[in-house]
Amino acid sequence: MAFSLIDLPYSSDALAPAISAETLSFHHGKHHKAYIDKTNAAIEGGELDSQPLEAVIAAARGSNQGLFNNAAQSWNHGFYWYSLAGSSSAPSGDLAAKIDAAFGSLDDLKAKLADRGVGHFASGWVWLAEKAGTLSIEETHDGDTLADSGFNPLLTIDVWEHAYYLDHQNARPSYLKAVIDGHLNWDFAAENLARGSAWTYPA
Repeated sequence: MAFSLIDLPYSSDALAPAISAETLSFHHGKHHKAYIDKTNAAIEGGELDSQPLEAVIAAARGSNQGLFNNAAQSWNHGFYWYSLAGSSSAPSGDLAAKIDAAFGSLDDLKAKLADRGVGHFASGWVWLAEKAGTLSIEETHDGDTLADSGFNPLLTIDVWEHAYYLDHQNARPSYLKAVIDGHLNWDFAAENLARGSAWTYPA
């Protein structure tokens, strides 16, 4: 089963100026596509060829670092595209209640997400995740992922430089503020929370 590069769930300029159409053309059309292509090449004709992406990630973890990196980055980027939206409405219902319980308020959560993203050393990902009914902020380094972890990821923010360098140069705080204040997809987070298990990469 060959994996596909998923379409962006919005127009290429929907996130501008926080994330420009030019950045998306490289990040989605080249970086994400390369991870997908390398994953497909690595599993073609093998026992993982018919497995979902999450199973490929789990099988490769600790045993095939090259395949793991490409499969995990394929998953992370798909999840990241859905974590973003052209505009950001406030969370409500169970998600809002759990945010207040874990962080005090939505503003406090946003501040903590920004702090963790700014403080994350080198490349990686910052996540809003749920486990046993409690929300937390998690970090993964380089190409690591929460796809096969005990956490249920709700949202993620890519803090690799290729996610923001064309638009913000080395000012990661500027990128994080723009994304966190205006482009987090709280509806997607609520769907992930309600489902109670990790998102699956579209077949």
